[in-house]
Amino acid sequence: MASGKSHLCTRDGFIVGGFRFGAHKKAIGELVFTTSMTGYPESLTDPSYKGQILVFTHPLVGNYGVPRKKLISGTNLPSNFESEHIQAEGVIVSEYTSGTKWDSESTFDSWLKRESIPGIYGIDTRALTIRLRDNGTSIGVISDNSKDAKDLDTYDYESINFVKMVSPKKPVYCKVSGRKQKGTIVVMDFGAKNGFINDLLSLGYDIIRAPWDSPAQEILDFGPSGIVYGNGPGNPNLLGEAISNIRELLDTGIPSMGICLGHQLAAIALGGKIKKMKFGHRAVNKGIVNRMDNKAYITTHNHGYALSKRNIPASAKVLFESIDDNVVEGLADRKHNLITTQFHPEARPGAWDTRFIFNMFYRMMQNGKRKA
Repeated sequence: MASGKSHLCTRDGFIVGGFRFGAHKKAIGELVFTTSMTGYPESLTDPSYKGQILVFTHPLVGNYGVPRKKLISGTNLPSNFESEHIQAEGVIVSEYTSGTKWDSESTFDSWLKRESIPGIYGIDTRALTIRLRDNGTSIGVISDNSKDAKDLDTYDYESINFVKMVSPKKPVYCKVSGRKQKGTIVVMDFGAKNGFINDLLSLGYDIIRAPWDSPAQEILDFGPSGIVYGNGPGNPNLLGEAISNIRELLDTGIPSMGICLGHQLAAIALGGKIKKMKFGHRAVNKGIVNRMDNKAYITTHNHGYALSKRNIPASAKVLFESIDDNVVEGLADRKHNLITTQFHPEARPGAWDTRFIFNMFYRMMQNGKRKA
C-alpha cells in the first residue's frame, strides 16, 4: 500500500497533494491524460509514452492486476505488453486498487515498484484533466520533496529525442511461425508496439525491426516487400535524419505504411507540416471518419502532434479525419504507394474497428512496387 504523502507540481504553478504508491522516487515529464477505462498494462508499456506522466481519468485503476507475460508465437516479445518494460515516467490516478484475476502475476502497486515507476493517488484526476484541456499540456513533477519543483524550470520535453531511447540499437528479426513466409516487411522502429508487430506477422511476412536512424540503403538491402514507419514518442520535427531516409524510401515506390509517429514523419518527408496539439489524443474511444466512403470508426490514439488539412502534402489525399477536431487521421498517396494512420489499427488496447488497414497494406504488397 501507500507509503507516504506526495505532491504533483506543474510548470504553470499548479500544486496538489496526494499519496505515494509504486516506487519511492521522483518523476518528471509531460503531463498527458487518457480516457481509457481498461488496458493500463498495454498503455503504460507503450513506448510512445516515453518522457510522459500518464493521468488516468477513470477513477479506479488496477482492478484486474497485472498479467503474466505471454510470448508472441515464434518470438520473445510479450503478447500482452507493448514492450518489455513500463515506458511512462510516472502514473497519476484517483484511486488504485489491489485487484487481481485468474491470470494476474502481481498487483498494480507491486508492478510499479518492480519497474521503479512512481505513482501518486488521491488526486482529482478529472479536475486535473479539465485543467490540461483548458490550459494545454504542462510539464509536471511527482515528488515528496518540494525542492524538486525547481527541476521544472530546466526540463525541455520538446527538444529531447526520446525515439533513440526506445528504438533497437541493431536490427531485430521476427520470423513467421508455422508456415512459409511470403516475404519480408522492414519496420523503421521508432518505438513500435508489440501488438503491431504481431499483426504484421499475421500477414505471413517475416519482420525486421530496424533502428530509427537506419540509412535508406540499409533498409533496401533487406529486400523488403513492404516498409513500415512505426509509432514512437516525442517531437517528430527533431528527427531530420529519419525524415530524409523516409523521403528516399518513398521515392522507390515500395509499398509502405506509416502509423502514428510514422504517419507524421512520412507527411513531413513529402512536404507536410506537423504541429504540437494543445493536449493531444490519448484514448481507446476516439471517433474518426473515412473520407472515401464516410463510414465512422472507433479507434485507439496516443499522440500530441498532428497534421491539419491545410498542411497535407500535395501528392496525398485525406483518408481518415477526426470527428472531434478535424485532425488528419490518415493519408493515401498513390504516387508514393503509401497509406498512413494517425491512430493505432492494431487496437492495443482498444476497439478492433480498423484492423482492415492491415489487409489494405497486404494487398499493396501483393500488387508490388509502383513507380513513384
